[in-house]
Amino acid sequence: MAYKALDLSGRTAVVIGGTTGIGHALALGLAEAGADVVPTSRRSDLVEHAASEIEALGRRSLRCASDVQDRRSLELVLAKAIERFGKVDILVNCAGRTKRAPTLDFAEEDWDAIFATNLTGTLRAVQVFGRHMLDRSYGRIVNVASIASFVALYEVAAYAASKAAVASLTKSLALEWGPRGVCVNAIAPGVFPTDLNRGLLEGTERGQEFLTRIPMNRFGNVNELCGVAVFLASDAASYVNGEVIVVDGGFLASGVNQ
Repeated sequence: MAYKALDLSGRTAVVIGGTTGIGHALALGLAEAGADVVPTSRRSDLVEHAASEIEALGRRSLRCASDVQDRRSLELVLAKAIERFGKVDILVNCAGRTKRAPTLDFAEEDWDAIFATNLTGTLRAVQVFGRHMLDRSYGRIVNVASIASFVALYEVAAYAASKAAVASLTKSLALEWGPRGVCVNAIAPGVFPTDLNRGLLEGTERGQEFLTRIPMNRFGNVNELCGVAVFLASDAASYVNGEVIVVDGGFLASGVNQ
């Protein structure tokens, strides 16, 4: 028998960065759990495709592109979601970018661009959608942090610093908004190959080093993040607030593996 508190039927979710990689998997996972889902990102063609996939699952969706660096575009997604569904219950922040380079020579404009998307973009989205949730005294916000929130990864200092800041922002929002009915948590994925990082992982020495440090001896599949996302988005997590839940195959627990 299904645990009813995990059922997202009647809920509306917006997934920022919900058309590729981890965000796309989470958007479909929320839809499979019963939610109507709005997957949004900068590319209209990818928004169209993701929305069609959600509708194929029997859920409602809408097509509205956005950019986390453009507050007005996020406000438009919120307005259209309210017009169509009456409310937004769940926000997932999954837009992200990275670049590998030695920190000594890392260009300041690249540093700023990574922070503009990963951190300031998350802040902008939670401000836009959080106000609506606070007005309703109900909401579930799920940010996407990283194992790099906790440990250093070689030559991706900007990405790691931005994701550490996302984890910290998550806790600050939980403190401010939890008493008002909005639970704010984060998922910290381990090593999940996506278009964003596949070139750094597959068939590389870096990828092999990761594998030696992961007790399960494999990379994750993005669909393996859906269970945690559904839990945090559901009433089953009604007393979970300010947590950063790691999904990493045991990477952070790893010491000597043999």
